[in-house]
Amino acid sequence: MKQPFENAIDAHGPTVLRVCRAVLGVTADADDAWSETFLAALRAWPDLPDDTNVEAWLVRVAHRKAIDVTRVRKRQPVPVDDLPMSAPSTDGIPHDQDPDLWSAVASLPDRQRLAVAYHYVGGLPHKETAELIGGTTDAVRRAAADGIKTLRKTYASGAAQEGTAR
Repeated sequence: MKQPFENAIDAHGPTVLRVCRAVLGVTADADDAWSETFLAALRAWPDLPDDTNVEAWLVRVAHRKAIDVTRVRKRQPVPVDDLPMSAPSTDGIPHDQDPDLWSAVASLPDRQRLAVAYHYVGGLPHKETAELIGGTTDAVRRAAADGIKTLRKTYASGAAQEGTAR
């Protein structure tokens, strides 16, 4: 017969905490891993077989939670005193090449702008664009065509005005 969950915490809590501290050090992360261990154990407790070695099971869960914390730590930025001096990247910033064109694209209605961007800039077929922004393939094809038509009018007239102003 399985013991009540509270008894498992009382009996095995110190062991679980030692495991968490052995992996993570005596830090708040170890305490968090301990808490996460018992939250996960509480969720799984009703389905745990009666003949389970509870201490070994909890230690395994604690070890995995500690590894999760370690993985999260590796993904966190590391604070430094001095930032490296470098120019911001211009990759993926299309307006540097032709600011008037990209201003015209930005002024399109949302669906037209997204359809134009995904299909013409990103190279996605209309079907995949429809999956991304919602609607049917035909509706997205129409939005892209309307967007291109508007761009031809807006951008062409802006370029013509700019040419006569020089």
